[in-house]
Amino acid sequence: MLQIEIKLLKSKKFILPAVILFLVLLFLASEEFLLEVQGMKHKNIALEVLKKLLNDEIKTRMKTNFVQSKTLMEMLENSIKKYQNKILTAAEVIDELIKLSKDIHKMDEEPKAMGLSDFEYAFYTAVANNESAKELMSKDVLRELAVVLTQRVRENASIDWTIKESVRAKLKVIVKRTLRQFGYPPDMQMLATETVLKQAEMIANELTNF
Repeated sequence: MLQIEIKLLKSKKFILPAVILFLVLLFLASEEFLLEVQGMKHKNIALEVLKKLLNDEIKTRMKTNFVQSKTLMEMLENSIKKYQNKILTAAEVIDELIKLSKDIHKMDEEPKAMGLSDFEYAFYTAVANNESAKELMSKDVLRELAVVLTQRVRENASIDWTIKESVRAKLKVIVKRTLRQFGYPPDMQMLATETVLKQAEMIANELTNF
C-alpha cells in the first residue's frame, strides 16, 4: 500500500485541503475518489504530488521485485511523458495514475492469493514476464516453477555469491536446468535465466540469511 509521506505534506505549503483529500481518497481507490478528482481545481499540483508518491512507492519495490518495479516505473514514466508532450491533459494523466495505483493494490494482493511468499512471487514475476511462457505454460506451472527456483537458488547461494563468478556460474546452470525441467520455452530460456539471476541478486542478502 502506498505510504503518505508526512514530511512531504508539511513541506509543500501550497498544498490545499482539496489536494490532501485527494491523497486520502487515493488509498480508498473508490469511485468517489474519481468524482472528487474530476471536480478539483488544482489538478497540476495534485498531479505532482501523486507522481511523487507513486515514484517513491515504486522505488521501494526496486529493492525486492525486479520485473514488477521495472514495469511500474515504465508505466509511470510513459504517463508523465504523454502529459509533458501534451498528449494528455493533467486531468487525463491523473486518471491514468489512479489506474496505476489500483494496479499496485491488485499486485500487492496477488502473492497471498497465489499462496506465495514475497520472494517466491518475485521469481514468479521473473519467469512469467513473457507472453510465450504464459501461452505455453499454465499459471499453476509457472507458480510451481517459481517455488522451485526460490528453493534451489537459496540452497546454492552463498555469502557474497554475487561477486564470486564460480558460484554465479553454478547458479546460472541450475536456473537453466530448472527452466528446461518445467518446459519453459527454449527461445526464452536465456532471457529468463538472466532475469531470474538479476532478481536473485536484488534479494541476495535475504536469500543467504533466510
